[in-house]
Amino acid sequence: MRQRRIVRTAGALVAAGLVALTAACGGAAPNGAAPAAEPGTGFPRTIATAKGEVTIPKKPERVVVLDTAELDSVTLLGITPVAAIPPHLSTGEAFPAYLRDKLGDTALVGPSDSPKLELIASLKPDLILTSRVRHDALYDQLARIAPTVMTETTGFPWKQNLAMHAAALGKEAEAQAALQAYEARAKRIGDAIIAKNGGTAPTVSVTRFMAGKIRLYQKSNFSGVVLADAGMARPPSQNADEFDNEISPELIDMADADTVFVTTAVSPEKTQQKAVESSALWTRMNAVRNDRVFPVPDETWMSGIGVQAANLVLDDLAGAYGVAPA
Repeated sequence: MRQRRIVRTAGALVAAGLVALTAACGGAAPNGAAPAAEPGTGFPRTIATAKGEVTIPKKPERVVVLDTAELDSVTLLGITPVAAIPPHLSTGEAFPAYLRDKLGDTALVGPSDSPKLELIASLKPDLILTSRVRHDALYDQLARIAPTVMTETTGFPWKQNLAMHAAALGKEAEAQAALQAYEARAKRIGDAIIAKNGGTAPTVSVTRFMAGKIRLYQKSNFSGVVLADAGMARPPSQNADEFDNEISPELIDMADADTVFVTTAVSPEKTQQKAVESSALWTRMNAVRNDRVFPVPDETWMSGIGVQAANLVLDDLAGAYGVAPA
């Protein structure tokens, strides 16, 4: 689903995510009794999700995450999931490189489009996190295994989604602090870039090569939000409150900007990238002529979708403009 509204401040988003949170006195246990409260934990609790209200009986300890946004969220909040899946468009063989050192014995239960439900059940999770856009059809099966919290979609609403993940985990304060720290860092880096650019925000293009597709990413997606948080401008082809602008190779010069960041979703040989980057339209672009094209990791710019990935996007932005990444 493509979202159309631009993200506002961290505090407002986290607060909006927490409004849905209530004491779960009415959440029935299997025997019909209300779940017993765990003193000092804030559990049981009921939160509003994309699939309706979900009661979480106790503070989760065995968490399964079924997308990289959720994986970024839980590891940000100090939780090692018992199971996770690889990035959505990957071969299904590995976790994101930028998070592997936080995963330990986490079981691989992918691929994304067909999680291994029997293996997930055998791990006896007490919470499952995912989204409707990925696993709506599996919701009933997942919910029979453990309380399942689904956001509506992924990508653009990543700050709201972090708030929901944090509410499900009882980690609201930690999530809000991490988000505010990221937003302050984005502003510092953006301000430094703008100052170095004579006081004007440079235009930044995000181009992704996929199997049979070329996408120019606009404002309403994960990388678009990060660039907006840093105060960057966008070229005409990407300056809309939309998800992306899919183009043919004959229109690749629409990707031009002061700086172009390029990601590749799959193996380059499965895309048109080589042919496009050797074409006259590409080589005549100002960014190419000025050596302002930067390849960046797809797993952070496109599928990371969380605070940790966002900070790595900021690292790439700072490096491209030669400003301090602090």
